[in-house]
Amino acid sequence: MRRVVVTGMGAITPIGLNVETFWNGLKEKKIGFDTITYFDASEYKAKLAAEVKGFSAKEFMDFKAAKRMELFCQYAVAAAKEAIEQSGICMEEEDPYRIGCSIGSGIGSLQAMEREHKKLLEKGPNRVNPLLVPMMISNMAAGNVSIQFGLKGKSLNVVTACATGTHSIGEAFRSIQMRDADVMVAGGTEAAVSPIGISGFSSLTALSPSTDPTRCSIPFDRDRNGFVMGEGAGVVVLEELEHAKKRGAKILAEVAGYGSTSDAYHITSPAEDGMGAAKAMEYAMAEAGVNLEDIFYINAHGTSTHHNDLFETRAIKKVFGAHAYQMKINSTKSMIGHLLGAAGAVEFITCVKSLEEGFLHATAGLENPDEELDLDYLKGDGVAMPIQYALSNSLGFGGHNASILIKKYEEV
Repeated sequence: MRRVVVTGMGAITPIGLNVETFWNGLKEKKIGFDTITYFDASEYKAKLAAEVKGFSAKEFMDFKAAKRMELFCQYAVAAAKEAIEQSGICMEEEDPYRIGCSIGSGIGSLQAMEREHKKLLEKGPNRVNPLLVPMMISNMAAGNVSIQFGLKGKSLNVVTACATGTHSIGEAFRSIQMRDADVMVAGGTEAAVSPIGISGFSSLTALSPSTDPTRCSIPFDRDRNGFVMGEGAGVVVLEELEHAKKRGAKILAEVAGYGSTSDAYHITSPAEDGMGAAKAMEYAMAEAGVNLEDIFYINAHGTSTHHNDLFETRAIKKVFGAHAYQMKINSTKSMIGHLLGAAGAVEFITCVKSLEEGFLHATAGLENPDEELDLDYLKGDGVAMPIQYALSNSLGFGGHNASILIKKYEEV
């Protein structure tokens, strides 16, 4: 089977508009939560979000092109630009039909739908923007990134709710393994901080009603009461190993295994026994051929909802048994909130940086341990700890489970 490595990464997040700023923010326990500014949320149950700050699309792409993109697409193009530039790929020297794109969004553009629905009601059907559909649909992130960078290979849009980013990278990994492509630009993007997005998740009682930025997204804490909506994008360049070596690329990490399952249980709740999530982790590790005792770090889905954190902990214990108590587990969502379709991709980047620097960030805001949540969730400060492997979990509404195992790159 062909080996697949990471050669570039890009991120747009609530705590930084590039990978380095984002990563430094995680190390410093910087939180991106504040009062919603995109609209008046004073009457909403959830009043906080992790908005991207200071983003200007024209700094990353042609202004005319940006005007034809909704925010989730702009975020994807911006993150892809950073990733492709870091990878050093020169499209003029490549076969563009061997370079594909797998960038998903869980929702697409709620803002476009809100805006044009208002126009429909107030001005009638003939005033709706003719570009509504191509600006709204979620596959346009992959479409716009492919157009902007000339990627003519396989183009995918995975939509698996909160597991989208991890599935997108996992399926890109598979595409390279199976010789469908030599290079894949992969990840997830989301921009759903909008009136209908916030009110919909609030009605589901999924969002935290907290008005304290330091206590609103507190994964694994006994006082957790929902997630905080975030936004942004994470994009990576995956490449077949020999292709990367031939062009002298700097290799950041290797993708070692990928597991994907379905709970087949409930439209919003994970399975209570954690079996689906457990199987996804087992499959990722089995593909990599690693022993349970080789894994010392998990970047958890860790949403700060009661059910997720409890059932994910059960899943980890189910897989690792007594070894679970020797592992470090953290939640990036404790600082940037839940980026929905982008979450897994940004957390994949976090794992690569953790491998590179031998540092595991803290779970910010975690103060009061929950009785059944008795693993090491990196309460307090992050730790310097060399690791060989990082396992990243994403669990989505509908029962979608994805785990991806990343390892330090070594010549064999």
